[in-house]
Amino acid sequence: QGQLVESGGGLVQPGGSLRLSCEASERIASYDVMSWYRQAPGKQREFVAYIARGQFTNYAESVKGRFTISKDDAKNAIYLQMDSLKSEDTAVYYCKANIHITRFELWGQGTQVSVSS
Repeated sequence: QGQLVESGGGLVQPGGSLRLSCEASERIASYDVMSWYRQAPGKQREFVAYIARGQFTNYAESVKGRFTISKDDAKNAIYLQMDSLKSEDTAVYYCKANIHITRFELWGQGTQVSVSS
């Protein structure tokens, strides 16, 4: 079934940047969509961004223009470049992979992002 491992989280000041990585143990080309979600303390997990076959991307309104999702099939990894970070971006960020036809879904363990001065 594979495994997803996120990394790159940490503490950053408002206005700063971080780049998250999600490395897959399987070929990411086998997945229809790979996504980033986040969960802030006391809140439900929410969608952040996804990248589908053909490099099609989509973003939550709250991160549009600040976050960029990308992937590298050769490295079996996806990334989330986060710029102009705000305190409300503080959350645990999770990577997810989906295969639609089989309803397969795989989550990573998450990486903490904290935005604070």
